[in-house]
Amino acid sequence: MIKNYIFDFGNVLAEFYPEKLTKPFVEDEKLCKEISEIAFDRLYWDKLDDGSITDEEVKEGFLSRTDEKTGELACRVYDNWINSLTPVPNMEKLIYDIRKTDKKLYLLSNISIGFAERYMEAEWIKELFSCFDGLVFSGPVGKVKPDREIFEQLLSEFNLKAEECLFIDDSETNIKGAEKIGIKGYLFDGDAEKLREYLGL
Repeated sequence: MIKNYIFDFGNVLAEFYPEKLTKPFVEDEKLCKEISEIAFDRLYWDKLDDGSITDEEVKEGFLSRTDEKTGELACRVYDNWINSLTPVPNMEKLIYDIRKTDKKLYLLSNISIGFAERYMEAEWIKELFSCFDGLVFSGPVGKVKPDREIFEQLLSEFNLKAEECLFIDDSETNIKGAEKIGIKGYLFDGDAEKLREYLGL
């Protein structure tokens, strides 16, 4: 029997589209694309996810590889991306409805130390996370999905049994990582109502 729902964050609970996060600060479409490619470059974000680089080092990287104006714009976007996040439609309501049941809620996200320290600045995220029984962010623990170690850490930290958990993520690779240690997976496609129906809510 499934007793625990484990949710990913980006593009499951919050929309994470680089150009959308950049647009509030850069109106020109061409420049917006350029800045978003710098501010959300996997060169930095993979290291942010595993906790091997700091926010300051990321911004130093922006400034060192671009002209001053472009680098400063990229830094501004980066400093404000958490507050620029918006919920995936209908997912907040789903989480609040799950909270009313006997199921437990956990979050497992590949995300930076900076996010773990600052997410409370965004009121809607703070309120949403208050519904969860446990949060695991990859940056602070130095382990990332789909590696089995981060799934095992979640199970161990909160005394969960793999066969009693359902993992909801938008990445097929991450789902397969969970399934390798016995956690059932649900590949989220952005449709909250379809997920609601699957959960029987």
